[in-house]
Amino acid sequence: MIDFSTNYLGLKLKGPIVVASTPLSESLDNMRRMEDAGAAAIVLTSLFEEQLALESRALDEDLSRGTESFAESLDYLPDLSDYRMTHEVYLDHLRQAKAAVAIPIMASLNGATTGGWVRYARDMEEAGADAIELNTFALATDRSQTSAELESQLLELVDNVCRAVKVPVAVKLSQSFTSIPNLVARLEDAGMRGVAIFNRFYQPDFDIEALEVRPTLHFSTPSELLPRLHWAAILYGHTNADIAITGGVHSAEDVLKSIMAGANVAMMASALHIHGIEHIGRVMADLRYWLEKREYTSLSETRGCLSRRSVPDTSPFDRGNYIKTLSSYSLRQTVAAF
Repeated sequence: MIDFSTNYLGLKLKGPIVVASTPLSESLDNMRRMEDAGAAAIVLTSLFEEQLALESRALDEDLSRGTESFAESLDYLPDLSDYRMTHEVYLDHLRQAKAAVAIPIMASLNGATTGGWVRYARDMEEAGADAIELNTFALATDRSQTSAELESQLLELVDNVCRAVKVPVAVKLSQSFTSIPNLVARLEDAGMRGVAIFNRFYQPDFDIEALEVRPTLHFSTPSELLPRLHWAAILYGHTNADIAITGGVHSAEDVLKSIMAGANVAMMASALHIHGIEHIGRVMADLRYWLEKREYTSLSETRGCLSRRSVPDTSPFDRGNYIKTLSSYSLRQTVAAF
């Protein structure tokens, strides 16, 4: 019998597959199916900073509209007891999710500034979240903004949230930071319990006929896993924070690679949209077959075996590997020509 259990954010999980933030989790029925298929935990879809700001402004406008003209206009004000802002709907869904499934439920906040995040994080904790994932999304579009300033803002946000709640906090990072090991160490000092690598930037496309810039959404592919494996393998053994790999995880092989790189869990989202929620069960069956065939008794036996700390030759993780890789490719091309 294979032991698939793992620990992530201080939570004892029955397996390595966690459902990443996806609209699929907005359905309680889907969440039950995820649990039945073998998901060990679920990250709820994110509550976005922009949504909160927009709805807050909308409420302010409703409250002030017409009050300058007539005293009777006070009767026009919306009944605040009936006014359900998005974060209230989110919290209600979180409570229902906790009642619907037995596996851990992690709330998710998406944004770039401290703002009201402390308040919302507390609300999520009170609603029953087992952990909170800060899904950070910050881009430097102003040339006066330095990388140090971006990191400082992130550290301040994480520090404030971690001080405000008792549940563990994970940070979903972008891979665009210059020194990821240094940043992870500082985030750990700020109270972070886990790091998820990496956020996927949904970049706009250009419509050259309409001369418009339009948002695009593409599902991840297994090729996106490589930089995540690279950095997980570098971080493993050099941080006390737990590691999650998210983005590009589609198969049992991808899950195994993630664990071998040093991750505690592998997160899936795109694969579930493409293959269906029951795909989790197929991946778990393939994992069991691979481990049993090689006479492993637990998945944890493989963790970190291909990390930078564990391999005898670290050059594949370093700059020197560029020369070896390019030379090998050139040699293959030359042989093929003959």
